[in-house]
Amino acid sequence: MIANRELTIEDYAAMLRRRAKVLLIPALLAPLAGFLVSFLFAAKYTSQSTILVEGQKVPENMVQPLVPDDLATRFTTLQQQVLSESRLRPMIEKLYPQKTSQEVAAMIDTIRLNMNVQPVVTTLSQIGNLSGRSPRPGQSPVPGLTVSYTAPSPREAQQICNELSSLFISENLKFIQETATGTSDVLKQGLEVAKQHLNDLDSQLAAFQKQYVGQLPGDEESNLKILMGLNSQLEANTQTLNRAQQDKSYTESMLAQQVAAWQSTQSSTNPQVLEKQLSELQSQLLQLQARYTDDHPDVIKAKADISEVKKKLADVNKASSDATETGNEKASAMEPPEIRQMRLQIHQYNDLITAGTRDQKRLQQEIATYQGRVSLSPAVEEQYKQRTRDYDIAKKSYEDLLAKKSAADLTVQMNNQSQGERMSTVLPAELPDSPSFPNRLFFALGGLAAGLGLGAVLAFWLEFRDNSIRTEADAEAVLELPMLIAVPWVGVILEEPRNGNRRPKNGKFWNRNKNKKIESHKETLSA
Repeated sequence: MIANRELTIEDYAAMLRRRAKVLLIPALLAPLAGFLVSFLFAAKYTSQSTILVEGQKVPENMVQPLVPDDLATRFTTLQQQVLSESRLRPMIEKLYPQKTSQEVAAMIDTIRLNMNVQPVVTTLSQIGNLSGRSPRPGQSPVPGLTVSYTAPSPREAQQICNELSSLFISENLKFIQETATGTSDVLKQGLEVAKQHLNDLDSQLAAFQKQYVGQLPGDEESNLKILMGLNSQLEANTQTLNRAQQDKSYTESMLAQQVAAWQSTQSSTNPQVLEKQLSELQSQLLQLQARYTDDHPDVIKAKADISEVKKKLADVNKASSDATETGNEKASAMEPPEIRQMRLQIHQYNDLITAGTRDQKRLQQEIATYQGRVSLSPAVEEQYKQRTRDYDIAKKSYEDLLAKKSAADLTVQMNNQSQGERMSTVLPAELPDSPSFPNRLFFALGGLAAGLGLGAVLAFWLEFRDNSIRTEADAEAVLELPMLIAVPWVGVILEEPRNGNRRPKNGKFWNRNKNKKIESHKETLSA
């Protein structure tokens, strides 16, 4: 290959023509070699089954499913359960009872390596083609999965693939039943706890309402109205009490005047008369003592009169006091009707004042009680709101759990009646008629690709080592001078006879090295 020049499409085409054998020979031999190499590998057979998930027959707006909607996650969980030793060992022992424990363990590892699970989503038309029945109207595309297993023999691949599919279906059914039952049990326990908590809060709320009766948030307005009414009653009672006291004082003053006037009209036992007499006698005694000695008979008589008047006055005062304190009926009977009427009025005023005072104290106590209720209403309202909020939250939680428990029970009943979601095999595993490995066509195509690559590498290497001058561009690149004249090859190609003699053919000479184009010397002239 001449360096220091750009190659054109014609140059590449010329290279391809020159190295056609180098490209074709490996391209023809390599596929054959790949096809023959494929017979060196042991044949493996793959059997595949298709499992589809059928939705529940009861509408979801009536019974909510409890299994998760993410089928990919569920399939992953099911695959882990199916590939567990506790599931695979009974299956292998049932298929191959003659195998030992070590062989069963080795086969478990083989199944884990050679089993493949792929999720699949089919359309309605595919469902009808796979299952052989027409889908229900309005049925959505049904998801599912394909289970494939590769084994050395077709029968083994088919048997194990069918068993694995059965395991998937049984594990899915078991998963749904355990999920529904477990959910129902958990909700039942949670419902009992929520009910007990709700009963406790209900009891606490009832005790709080009983303790603060009349002080709850709804009673504040009524308390204010009652307080206003009590204040009005207290004001009216105070006015009545004041008026009764005034009337009593006035009546007592009138009674005193009437009694004094009446007593003045009585006999000398009247205290005022006696006091007047005593005053006069004392004046006389002073006058007599001024003129006479104490032994004078007039002085002695005056002193005796004074002593007698004092004694009478004391007796009259005592009798009057006893009659006033004990309410002597005899004395009252002797008094005029006006005085007795006034005494009756005073007694009535006393009763009215006593009742008014008692009512006043009662009203003041009730007012203090309702004022305390009104003042404590904000604190009580805050505590009441907190308790009612906790009660409402607990009640809502209980109602939610009750609704979920009912839904879980319906789901359990639906699954027990085979109306829930379930898996079914629409395409069972078939007996493979050809090995899945080795794929001889794949090996042949791989050999073809390898042969073409090898031929291309060899052709490039040969062209890289070839420095022949074939075109004017090659000459200019080698000589690094401009081309002025090119003399073409002119001659007769001689045909090589069998006897070795040369003779002209079509006016041209034959050259043994006819595959190489002999370039003439180019005579160059410098300008």
